[in-house]
Amino acid sequence: MERTELAKLGEWARSKNRKPLVIRGARQTGKTWLMKELGRTEYEKVAYINFESSATLKSMFTGDFDIKRIILTLEIETKVTIEANTTLIILDEIQEAPGALTSLKYFQENAPEYHVIAAGSLLGVALNQHVSFPVGKVDFLDLHPLTFVEFLEALDEQPLVDLLKRQDWPLITQFRSRYIERLKQYYYIGGMPEAVYAFSQRTNFEEVRTIQRRILIAYEQDFSKHAPIQIVPRIRMLWNSVPAQLAKENRKFIYGMLRRGARAKDYELALSWLIDCGLIHKVNNVTKPSIPLKAYEDLGAFKLYLVDVGLLAAMVDLDVQSLISGNDLFEEFKGSLTEQYVLQQLITLRNASTYYWSPEHARAEVDFLLQIKGKVVPLEVKAAENLHAKSLRVYYQKYAPEIAIRTSLSDYRREEWMTNWPLYAIGEVAS
Repeated sequence: MERTELAKLGEWARSKNRKPLVIRGARQTGKTWLMKELGRTEYEKVAYINFESSATLKSMFTGDFDIKRIILTLEIETKVTIEANTTLIILDEIQEAPGALTSLKYFQENAPEYHVIAAGSLLGVALNQHVSFPVGKVDFLDLHPLTFVEFLEALDEQPLVDLLKRQDWPLITQFRSRYIERLKQYYYIGGMPEAVYAFSQRTNFEEVRTIQRRILIAYEQDFSKHAPIQIVPRIRMLWNSVPAQLAKENRKFIYGMLRRGARAKDYELALSWLIDCGLIHKVNNVTKPSIPLKAYEDLGAFKLYLVDVGLLAAMVDLDVQSLISGNDLFEEFKGSLTEQYVLQQLITLRNASTYYWSPEHARAEVDFLLQIKGKVVPLEVKAAENLHAKSLRVYYQKYAPEIAIRTSLSDYRREEWMTNWPLYAIGEVAS
């Protein structure tokens, strides 16, 4: 499969100002494959280390951070002669080795000629614990599940992708039924690489669901294995409540749905753990839609989304028959799948921050506010072809934004005060 991030990694590999690179992302989003694919396409040799499976190397960084000693140890372990400009050094599950993250600082300062890339499924958790981290000495790349465009590419639909990239709306409209068919499949399959690959090879929805359930079980096992034992029950409660929270008419997260009398302070650590793992995305409300949006975020009002729409479909046991029953799929449990899908595309946009707008004591709510290129762009999500964008109109009348967007199954069209983007094209909204 092609991943958009592979091109970014190629740029990193060829950059003269390259720093050690750290890839962040949830478990099973394809970090290891991506690093190895970079090694295969850009380098003569790869020295791959997985600290989770190598007990010997976990203690390698407990002494000093002499780069020559570290390189020699890596050569012995991998049986690869490491040459600065032709070998990619991969440090996988780096959070498992105390001091390994700190060593990246010394690679950057004392041996910048080496190409070092690191990743870890629970790296976000490690970074927010008491770990000495080389601030300013590394580059970051966030890896998410496959976007809808990457999904199309994986299914050999490059011509459909090319149309979206060119925004050739007349031709896109001609093939709308094809886009909608693939979008339905994406709602069910999602973007987890293993599930997408299996479907691309055998077109078996039951196999996809088996893979998704296995991933969900692995996540639950991570809770018990890696999280502080005292917050594990709360992590489970938060995680399992997300589908029900999204199914509400107002998707604002309510602690009272977890258990009677639940308070935010009781769940702060559990929520942070899930966010740091990349398993959920937190989208805050803003009190005022002005630049920068972060200055106006309401930390007490937020919505939670899962890492992947396919995993959300698996958690609610969405029946495969939904794929063939008209466009009902897009309105399943009050359009929650559609909003999850849109958020999943938006978070991959470069240089775009995502919030939502729901003023106090008002019934209006704009599903997402994007900060793009110095502008605040309201975006309202409509499942299927429901085009009544009442909240977006309220927002427009109050703030008169330069750009206002509604996304639905309807075709692309510009109206006097807003633009409708087809759901299957929303990933191109910032291009």
